[in-house]
Amino acid sequence: MRDIILLKQGEIVLKGLNRKNFEMKLLGNIRRRLKNFGDFNIYAVQSTVYVEPQDDDCDMDGAFEAAKKIFGIVAVSRAAACEKDKDAIFNTAKMYLADAMMGARSFKVESKRADKSFPMTSIQLSQYIGGLLSEEFPNTAVDVHDPELTVHIEIRDYAAFVHCAPEPGVGGMPVGANGRVVSLLSGGIDSPVSTYMAAKRGVSVIPVHFFSFPYTSEQAKQKVIELAEILTAYCGRMMLEIVPFTHIQEEIRDKCPEELFTIIMRRFMMRIAEKIADANGCKAIVTGESLGQVASQTMEAMGVTEECVNLPVIRPVVCLDKTEIVEIARKIETFDTSILPYEDCCTVFTPRHPRTKPRLEEVIEAERALDLQGLVDEAYNNIERIRIRQ
Repeated sequence: MRDIILLKQGEIVLKGLNRKNFEMKLLGNIRRRLKNFGDFNIYAVQSTVYVEPQDDDCDMDGAFEAAKKIFGIVAVSRAAACEKDKDAIFNTAKMYLADAMMGARSFKVESKRADKSFPMTSIQLSQYIGGLLSEEFPNTAVDVHDPELTVHIEIRDYAAFVHCAPEPGVGGMPVGANGRVVSLLSGGIDSPVSTYMAAKRGVSVIPVHFFSFPYTSEQAKQKVIELAEILTAYCGRMMLEIVPFTHIQEEIRDKCPEELFTIIMRRFMMRIAEKIADANGCKAIVTGESLGQVASQTMEAMGVTEECVNLPVIRPVVCLDKTEIVEIARKIETFDTSILPYEDCCTVFTPRHPRTKPRLEEVIEAERALDLQGLVDEAYNNIERIRIRQ
């Protein structure tokens, strides 16, 4: 009896001639994510990825939990493999699921026969295994309508597999299958969620943080590094780009109308993000803006903000309310770090009465007092880059 992990592919199975490219990207991501848990043989057959330990030193529990966070996987199961023989399947189920069977009040058997050469139909196999298990575990009743435990049997090309109900994966597309983006990562709740949601659609992410020392502390910087580390469980390894933003904000404070501080600051962020994107082959900029949440996130303000760049601006959480964003942040375990009381650069020089409906022409006129290109180049040339690994 071999203990393995079965990973069910999601949207990839709907692809056409390019499906192989998505599948190869997924397999590469799985191998990278699981290599710290031991030596596994990882391959895909019939829309399922098989993760087989090569020795007894493999951390199956760690690999199982890591696999549930890999985009492109919709379900994860611990399973026992055996010969494609009805009695071998029963003996495997009896031993492998003994604890689960004794702990359940009712059960049923569901079979899937991907290998149509197997001599029994799915229904016949379910009835056969279910009858024997009922005799073996008389205190667990058969209930085909609402069972407490479902025994799953899969007949596939290489072997038969026995397992309990699969646990859900995160779904989505394999990271890297749909290109690269720059994602603005503050220390708040929204931007880690938007980064996660962008990566779920199959993009590799370069997180960018704007740091205004000494107005923001080293603790604020470490908080963002910790958020990036948490996100690697989903996004994979990343290069965090920390942009020195103090001089730009001081110039805006000294030379621009107070009510336009925030919108001009965000336009600088966009320009710098686009410069980073161009240098790294990224095709879009991702932000954590949510419509109407703050003064700089009105439709008018967002339109003025993105006017200064040519790349598409993707806003994954733009139509989610705060409760929905917090729910996702808790699920991906960034919430507790995000609420640590360390301010980010967006709280520096906050205007008393920010303009919620800025006009583009007045913003451009205010920016004439600034050396736009010089300030962008200065910040870009002094970026601190930190490699973030899982």
